[in-house]
Amino acid sequence: MRIIVTGGGTGGHIYPALAVAEGIRQRHPGAEVLYVGTEGGLEAGIVSRSGFAFRAIPGAGLKRSLTPRNLLSILRAGQGFAASRALVRRFRPDVVVGTGGYVCGPVVLAAALQGFRTLIHEQNAVPGLTNRVLSRYADRTAITFVEAVKHFPRRARIILTGLPVRPEILAVNREDSRRRLGLAANEFVVVSFGGSRGARSLNLALVSVVQALHGRGGWRLYHATGTAGVEEFRQTLGATGGVPREEENIVIAPYFYNISTLLAAADLVVCRAGASTIAELTVLGLPGILVPYPYATGKHQEHNARALAERGAAVVIHDRDLTGVRLLATIEQLRNEPATLSAMGRAAKSLAKPRALDNLLDSIEKLAGTREK
Repeated sequence: MRIIVTGGGTGGHIYPALAVAEGIRQRHPGAEVLYVGTEGGLEAGIVSRSGFAFRAIPGAGLKRSLTPRNLLSILRAGQGFAASRALVRRFRPDVVVGTGGYVCGPVVLAAALQGFRTLIHEQNAVPGLTNRVLSRYADRTAITFVEAVKHFPRRARIILTGLPVRPEILAVNREDSRRRLGLAANEFVVVSFGGSRGARSLNLALVSVVQALHGRGGWRLYHATGTAGVEEFRQTLGATGGVPREEENIVIAPYFYNISTLLAAADLVVCRAGASTIAELTVLGLPGILVPYPYATGKHQEHNARALAERGAAVVIHDRDLTGVRLLATIEQLRNEPATLSAMGRAAKSLAKPRALDNLLDSIEKLAGTREK
């Protein structure tokens, strides 16, 4: 098999693409898998650590407001489409799989227009613009939530698969992960992040949490500020005199490449409510404090968070209500109620769709088997 996988911009697009790539590699050890991303995109660093071949094409996202920068974005999109046509023609994939982000558009479209089989995956209940357009050309449009169907054109060939998570997420072990991190049995581990680029409101609230928890026995906090928020976070924390030393119980980084290990070791997760994050929390049976991104298309993160909260799997704090005081109080309350935490974890696990990746791989194999050589 020869497969092109593409998706980028945020972890929500990158990790499902990597899950597919790794799933193909496991099912078909001799398969050639090529990951296509953008020049300078977050995906380049993440993919390189996964051992897949990576190629970059020009690309830039359009701003929602009228701005001269959109002219440059359109130009780069045209360059990306031309580069994609040449790349696809040389590689001759059996299937091209796209998981969203503006890099997905030119690659999948170039493949479809040249007669190659294509499959796109939509993670959210309200699909993004790129996937809504591509669904008119793709051989299959895989969705996570049945609610997404009404947002696609009638001609889209839709299949319900669920959202795949990376095999390493499924393979992690809590005891091994905690041992690798050097955690004591009684340490309460909180993992917090706002997405690959970060979330400013979460970062500001975490300043108070870091101040309160650093140096306190029995606690361990891992916080990812995001690539765009690390400097502001450190400056804000430094102005308060609360910067933890490396040997203390707080670990701060722009991004955690070992997130699977951290999640396996966690007792509680504080995060946004993107679909990929939700899928990972449910597969691992992790209780969460969810702070939905308020400007997500169609408020899909609020819908995601509400689905977990209504089943007792998470606590939701809306972005407008988020403060350091409230977040710290919620974290401490949950730690002091182990029965509640356990019930939240069980509820999260009950919502998991562990066969999502298998469903997608089955569909990819069917497409590969029907393509004319």
